[in-house]
Amino acid sequence: MQLEKRKLLEDIRQAAEAIGRYTRGRSLADYLADDQLQASVERKFEIIGEALNRLGRIDPDAAADIEDCAKIIAFRNMLIHGYSAVDSRVVWDIVKTHLPRLEASVQKML
Repeated sequence: MQLEKRKLLEDIRQAAEAIGRYTRGRSLADYLADDQLQASVERKFEIIGEALNRLGRIDPDAAADIEDCAKIIAFRNMLIHGYSAVDSRVVWDIVKTHLPRLEASVQKML
C-alpha cells in the first residue's frame, strides 16, 4: 500500500477512534451541555473529511470504497465553512449511527 494512502487511512482511523473515546459513556444531553466535547468531536470530523478529500485525490478508487465518502467530505466542509449552522444533534447522530461503519471500512482497508 502506498505510504501516503496508508497515512491518510491511519489518520481517519485515529480520528474516529478518538471520537469514540470522547463520547463513550456519554449521552446526547452530555454532548449538548459540553462545548469542549463538541469542539473536540467536530475537529476530529474535520480531520476525517480532509483525509478523505486527500485520499480521493491520490487514490480515487480507494476513496470510492468508503461508503458515503462525498457526504463525509461535505460534512467536513459544513463544519469548517458553515460552522454557525452546525446542529449538534445531527453531529451526535453521525457519531452513533455512521461513525462505526466508517471505522470498520477503514480498518478493513488497512
